[in-house]
Amino acid sequence: GQSYEIRMLDNRKLGELPEINGKLVKSIFRVVFHDRRLQYTEHQQLEGWRWNRPGDRILDIDIPMSVGIIDPRANPTQLNTVEFLWDPAKRTSVFIQVHCISTEFTLRKHGGEKGVPFRVQIDTFREDESGEYTEHLHSASCQIKVFKPKGADRKQKTDREKMEKRTPHEKEKYQPSYETTILTEVS
Repeated sequence: GQSYEIRMLDNRKLGELPEINGKLVKSIFRVVFHDRRLQYTEHQQLEGWRWNRPGDRILDIDIPMSVGIIDPRANPTQLNTVEFLWDPAKRTSVFIQVHCISTEFTLRKHGGEKGVPFRVQIDTFREDESGEYTEHLHSASCQIKVFKPKGADRKQKTDREKMEKRTPHEKEKYQPSYETTILTEVS
């Protein structure tokens, strides 16, 4: 339920794709499973979640906080997907809310589980000749884990403590934490 900002940026090189100048593009956000094992059963996992939480969505846009998004939509049958149009030339920030927690998809339900990692994936498309947004421009994603506030604080504390116990050589294997996350391009 916490709102997180994703800043949409036009990352074209100078002169690249001039045909989208002055045009809107469509971005589709999805929350999917990061683990390959769960990706195979994603449909059943999401159906089970829908059954346990009737009327709820996994992913929403916090429209009042978002800037520069046009025609935001959430398909009632795709609980983990939202989409909107935006102008790459204008400042655009979308605030998303994930309404499920990582431990809802683990086998044990009595607390203390690691929780499954999710991935936020953003696919962006431009309009084709018929006015449909089907021409793929770009995809990017990042891994997330979602916990309730107390659980998240506890997890951050134990992760920090684990890191402090590691040798400087072991610490080199991990990337440092940052205020912001740059999504990784998906080919």
